[in-house]
Amino acid sequence: MAPVISFQDVSKVFGSGAGAVRAVDGVTLDIEAGEIFGVIGYSGAGKSTLVRLVNALETVTSGRLLVDGQDVTALGEGRLRRVRAGIGMVFQQFNLLNSRTVAGNVAYPLKVAGWPRERRAARVAELLDYVGIADKAKAYPRQLSGGQKQRVGIARALATSPRILLADEATSALDPDTTQDVLALLRRVNRELGVTVVVITHEMDVIRSIAHRVAVMEAGKVVEHGPVYDVFAAPRERATRRFVATTLKDRPTPEALDRLRHRHPGRIVTVAIRENGAGSGVDVTAALRAHGVDGTIVFGGITELDERPFGSLTLELTGSDAAISALIADLRGRTDVDDLGTAAVAGVRA
Repeated sequence: MAPVISFQDVSKVFGSGAGAVRAVDGVTLDIEAGEIFGVIGYSGAGKSTLVRLVNALETVTSGRLLVDGQDVTALGEGRLRRVRAGIGMVFQQFNLLNSRTVAGNVAYPLKVAGWPRERRAARVAELLDYVGIADKAKAYPRQLSGGQKQRVGIARALATSPRILLADEATSALDPDTTQDVLALLRRVNRELGVTVVVITHEMDVIRSIAHRVAVMEAGKVVEHGPVYDVFAAPRERATRRFVATTLKDRPTPEALDRLRHRHPGRIVTVAIRENGAGSGVDVTAALRAHGVDGTIVFGGITELDERPFGSLTLELTGSDAAISALIADLRGRTDVDDLGTAAVAGVRA
């Protein structure tokens, strides 16, 4: 099956000459129908520009961009409008019409599309019930919480039954609990309606919670992409490693490591926890027992990524040098292990 969105060496340049800014730089990327695809990057990485190319809010400077099989770089405005009708968009700041009620906001794209009044009313009622705010139909945006506003935004984006839903930093203005509620709704939209969801974010927690695959952007380029677990469990690029480190905080900082070394006289090692690696407590415990080494957890964090274990444990190992070296070699056959030494012999050992 052909991808629903296909970037083929796509670039977007703003300005010209010495002042030109290459916001998207030679991106080649496919997004499959029916998946939740995350694009993550820090501010200025180019991720929002990338998503605005999909519905032609920005035009491609070079390369080809296919959306639902149509090359949007070669379409006139009339045909672009038809492509846009199959794409919904959810915004960070909601972009609701303050002069219209909740029902009026959701009905607006249907009115533009020429739906008759009775059909519009039935569709609006159906959507407000679906997103859980049927009781707010007559309220105005100023009377809603942030989470309720975003539910209105999602209902409006779904009004014309799009195949693709673009969510550009859709949870950045929300508190953590409300963020999880909105992400659960997006998962439901994907699962029950079969809508392809593209999530643009700078928050790894969002990717961890919702995405099937992810692309990491830096300086306009996609530096790494693939299944969420594979990308974040074994990050190759500096930008990806930064997201993992700042979000999970499962590894000691240099200052914390220095304190650990002086508090714990044994050998300090950090063991990556991955599915099918040394990655469960049972595996680590069995390896310790097999090699006659005592191990005490002194730092770490484990969470789920794509419903699989992900994180690391830092342990103090005590026993003979030979037994500890054999244990580390054993664990390295199944996962990543950093040998952080001791207070007497600090530093990472090969």
